Amino acid sequence: MVAPAQGLKKVFAFGKQTGIGVPKVGAGCFVLRRKTAVFSKSVDTAMNDEINSHRQDNGLTFGQTKTTGKIDGNLSPGTYYKFIAAALMKDFAAVTPYAAGIDVTAAAAGGTFTDASAGYLAGGLKVGMVGRWTGFAGGGATANNDRNFWITALTASVMTGVFLDGTLVVDDAAGDTVTFTVVGMITNAPTTGHTNDYYTFESWQSDIAKSEVFPDCKFNQIATTVPATGASTISIDVVGLGTRTLGTSQAMTIPAAETTTETVEGVRGAMYVNGTLVEYVQSFSLTIDRGVTPIGASLGSAVSPGHNEGKVKVSGSFSSFYNASTMSAIFDAQNTISLALVSVCDGTATSGFVGYTMGKVSITSEQPDDGEHVISRTFNFVAEINGAGGAALAFDQTIIQIQDSAAT
Repeated sequence: MVAPAQGLKKVFAFGKQTGIGVPKVGAGCFVLRRKTAVFSKSVDTAMNDEINSHRQDNGLTFGQTKTTGKIDGNLSPGTYYKFIAAALMKDFAAVTPYAAGIDVTAAAAGGTFTDASAGYLAGGLKVGMVGRWTGFAGGGATANNDRNFWITALTASVMTGVFLDGTLVVDDAAGDTVTFTVVGMITNAPTTGHTNDYYTFESWQSDIAKSEVFPDCKFNQIATTVPATGASTISIDVVGLGTRTLGTSQAMTIPAAETTTETVEGVRGAMYVNGTLVEYVQSFSLTIDRGVTPIGASLGSAVSPGHNEGKVKVSGSFSSFYNASTMSAIFDAQNTISLALVSVCDGTATSGFVGYTMGKVSITSEQPDDGEHVISRTFNFVAEINGAGGAALAFDQTIIQIQDSAAT
């Protein structure tokens, strides 16, 4: 008798395919850390509903097969960015460091770095990006170096923001040769040049030598939750075309080990609306929805030839203790806002992080609460493409921008 399989002994791995119908196996795959990862094959059925003289059930017939997958985990830099890139249809990419030269003045008042050459926007910097200054040499201004600085407002000449470790900008006159380098990599939903990625997933049960391989998978929804305390989480819905290969040996041989980055925590993050800090945020949630489904079966094959894909939709909500009517007034006026949130791993100057920026957001509802506790309000929102954004502007022309400090 073979003992049943144990979850702790399952190796869950993934790999990016070169195209549809080409499963990714062998080398070049990655183990995925997780809380749970459940993939299954399902089959459509239709009852034979004819009436016969024997007055008994006539059984059923089988139709299209499909794969459904659900991955749940704690959000950490460098772990899930490939899936986010596939959902947004654009790979993560590095931003060219901005060599500001000797023209930058640092000011503690307002948390600003002013560039006399007015090159921030032309250099590709955007609101919501996190980067690190290097080169400050005057007196205590060296404290401005090598710290995560989050841009909360930006013009061609003035960068406003905060250091994520809570320290303040140190005053410094222009004259030092300085550079601002965006950390990790960034993606957004593009207007052109969309990618079309397919992934293969394998559940390898090492204790009973059983493998299940699910190819031709796309990402339907990616949902992130950032609580005020505790680990941020991520939940990913996967849709495959129904083929599954069962085996007795590991198909993704020698996959790269899972990431070891720390989990990001809401307690160390912050949220800004229109460049202003939102106080007392209790929770934040965000969902990227692609509306992915199998196209459907055709004569001669029970496997769908591809996926239906919808447009990129982004929605979410946030709750905060009620101490002002700012958000209520925005909701009443039906004005659009910019919304940026960053969640970091720890309190160090170079902590890992994941950040989200949306340049055009509408608050769609307001939900007050009541009771023998501090009053809070929950606001639901929907993002849309920021048509006023673009190159050499403070925001990109996109529905969402995402930065991962450990993306490579």
